[in-house]
Amino acid sequence: MKIALFSDIHANVLALDAFFADVEQQKPDTIYCLGDLVGYHIWPNEVIEAIKSRRIATLAGNHDIKVTLPFESESEITASKYAYDIIEKQHREYLLSLPHHIRLSFFIQGTEKQMLMVHASPRSITEYILPDMDEDDVDAIMVEAKADILCFGHSHKPYHRVIERDGKKKHIINIGSLGKPKDGDIRGCYVLLTIHPDSSEIEVAFKRVEYDVEKAAEALIQSPLPNELADRLRGAF
Repeated sequence: MKIALFSDIHANVLALDAFFADVEQQKPDTIYCLGDLVGYHIWPNEVIEAIKSRRIATLAGNHDIKVTLPFESESEITASKYAYDIIEKQHREYLLSLPHHIRLSFFIQGTEKQMLMVHASPRSITEYILPDMDEDDVDAIMVEAKADILCFGHSHKPYHRVIERDGKKKHIINIGSLGKPKDGDIRGCYVLLTIHPDSSEIEVAFKRVEYDVEKAAEALIQSPLPNELADRLRGAF
């Protein structure tokens, strides 16, 4: 089974369109979105509509739930709120309806394996699981979540880590960011995960998609959002 996973679009519809064009060529059996559809850019409504229209199973990210979180004061600058203020009512309702995890079960070599998808961590929508986290701490998260394969985003930095306990491998997969990468590569990132029922190994392929970064950056400059967001898209990490 081939599964496409993407996350952290952050209202960058140009990167999302490039993803759809690329993933169509990959012909996955299914596609999942792990959250943060909005924030940091001017096209939240277009991103939400594109995902909804394709009926893609989607998780809530920490930026998605900001549509209900009050800002600290009315005196906060408009620029900090603009990316959320422009989200249409029906799309706010959609974001608030999203689940916080999706679980799949597979039989691999006759043994049932659990795959858990979250935005950030099974414990919190904002917790970071970083690649250098202590192995015992990572294993504790996996045990608590009853997961053999854990897929998430949030940090915008992709990696695949394997830990082994009692002769069993556990896979920790950060799928990176489609619309706002932070790993030094300005191209959008997503993952193709292939599971073979007759093999204990899984294939994790990090895919990169090119899009018109300059057009996306210029759109930010012409908006009320901070210009530094444009610089980050261009690679000023």
